[in-house]
Amino acid sequence: MTAERTPKAVATVWGLLVLNTLGSAGARTIVPLPRSLIQMVTMGALVLAFALALAVNVRLRIRAGAFLFLLSLLLVLSVVSSANLESGFGALFRCARLALFIGTLWLLSRWWDGGTAFVRQHVRMYFAVLGSVAAGLLISPGAALPDLYGGRLVGALWPLTPPQIGQYAAVITGLTVLLLLGRRIDRAGAAFVIVPSLVLLALTHTRTATVGLLAALALAIGSLVLTSAAARRFFVWAVVCAAVAAVGFASALQSWFLRGQSRENFSNLTGRAKVWDALLAEPRSLSQRLFGVGLGDKSFGGLPIDNSWLAVYHEQGLIGVSLVAAIVLVLGTVALLRPPSLARACAIFLISYCAIASYTEAGLGDASPYLLHLAVAASLLATPVAAPVLPVPERPLRRVPRWARRSEVS
Repeated sequence: MTAERTPKAVATVWGLLVLNTLGSAGARTIVPLPRSLIQMVTMGALVLAFALALAVNVRLRIRAGAFLFLLSLLLVLSVVSSANLESGFGALFRCARLALFIGTLWLLSRWWDGGTAFVRQHVRMYFAVLGSVAAGLLISPGAALPDLYGGRLVGALWPLTPPQIGQYAAVITGLTVLLLLGRRIDRAGAAFVIVPSLVLLALTHTRTATVGLLAALALAIGSLVLTSAAARRFFVWAVVCAAVAAVGFASALQSWFLRGQSRENFSNLTGRAKVWDALLAEPRSLSQRLFGVGLGDKSFGGLPIDNSWLAVYHEQGLIGVSLVAAIVLVLGTVALLRPPSLARACAIFLISYCAIASYTEAGLGDASPYLLHLAVAASLLATPVAAPVLPVPERPLRRVPRWARRSEVS
């Protein structure tokens, strides 16, 4: 079968989706950017992405799947929970944004064929975002490493927080390593992406991204160990390097991991546990428990929730938690049932990373980079569309003249 060629406009659509999910809240930039302007740019990118996807897929050819079906159910639930306006009119605006986001994914599903085209585009887009972070660091180190964030790296050109930068760096590092093991990229190209990404990850001091990268990459490479000699060699070298680092740089690693915090603050997850306890202790009606209070800014009592499951419970209720859990479980189950391959390994990495990061990061229930990661995983797990087999017309029997038959006998 010959796969359908992906139009170049699809890459543009994916880049616009990435721009939309960068958010509008973060650190102070070198040139102050009004939040209204940032929101106008991000929402304009989403509207343009949907319009461009519709123009490319004007015949509305889509590939139905469990991932997009469950996302659509989550959208319906979000509209129902936001209709009573407990979270204000902003909830309906967020529902409209989620509808455009999911609609764009439906339109792009036509080109989900189990290949690595979307993986490559995912890496390119987020590497471009990290390029802006690096540029901000070179232009103004003081603005990129502010005391407000404890000297952690932030976006000085576009307002990005340390967890965001750490997430992007971890995801593209893991995907590039897998592409290298699958011989889809050479060593020089891989080093060009991996080395600066790891440097930026280290400067963010983001523990969730670091743990997610190591754990998810171990699971992904483990799925290739039995069929790939390169994966086996990389796994052995990784174990040796990790052991040497643990012995020789134990104190430095511990200092980096604690980020100057006390052990009590570290065990309290930097204050997150207090917000979680208050959210769970909040009295709720049966309707609020089942459907939530509507889409919001993923905060409770003015403080960020920083947990995908509790954020979904707060905004979309227990039904929303069940739908999000079903999305992760369906993708994970399909990935485990597929034979070993590079596409399967990349999907396992993305699903595992999102599941690990969901403990201290919010985003699985709304338009976010985490849903984009899972969308890439869904594209990797899609079965290729078989090319239609055209019937071969039967050739009519030719009448052989009698003289020709006599000559054959003689």
